[in-house]
Amino acid sequence: MIALRMPLSEEPYRYFVLNKPYNMVSQFVSSHRVRLLCHLNFDFPEGTHAIGRLDKDSEGLLLLTTDRRITRLLFQSKVPHFRKYLVQVRGVADEAVVEQLRNGVPIPVAEETSYVTKPCEVELVEEPKGLFSNGKELHERVPRSWLTISLTEGKYHQVRKMVQAVGYPCKRLIRLAIEDIELKDLQPGEIREMKQEEFYKLLRLGQNTLS
Repeated sequence: MIALRMPLSEEPYRYFVLNKPYNMVSQFVSSHRVRLLCHLNFDFPEGTHAIGRLDKDSEGLLLLTTDRRITRLLFQSKVPHFRKYLVQVRGVADEAVVEQLRNGVPIPVAEETSYVTKPCEVELVEEPKGLFSNGKELHERVPRSWLTISLTEGKYHQVRKMVQAVGYPCKRLIRLAIEDIELKDLQPGEIREMKQEEFYKLLRLGQNTLS
């Protein structure tokens, strides 16, 4: 596993951006035999935790910090925050499918309960050039489509359930961005450290939350 080593920060809290690999959970400890964040080749400081989650089979942008305020400011705030995903689905999707997803679709959220997702941003995109491999790619003969989905909601497995609801099973899910913090060219298992001021600014948390 590749990781970028960064110098220790002199700030009271530390902030990290990780490209979480496929088949790794967003935790440092578990009672199950799974790949954990502690298995990355990086010396995280004590108290580091993930902000939000990506499930084991999902990939991409995961934020980590020693700052306990961030989860509340980002996910429990009255101000919605965008998350952008790159999604590979099985089948050839068209604009009618995209429009369905944009307008909201019913997904299961609990036993015998459904929820209609809020309108969101959805685009059909070309297959990305030079995308990192996760070792589970579809055979080249299998029809597939790529979408980007940007939304502020975060129901359990929401994006996977949304594309399944319109008849296109999710085969790969990569988080590209949270607000203005982007994955960019960070490779699976790589980490970059950010300064507090930049971290808050790119997440649109506001200067008044820095105290």
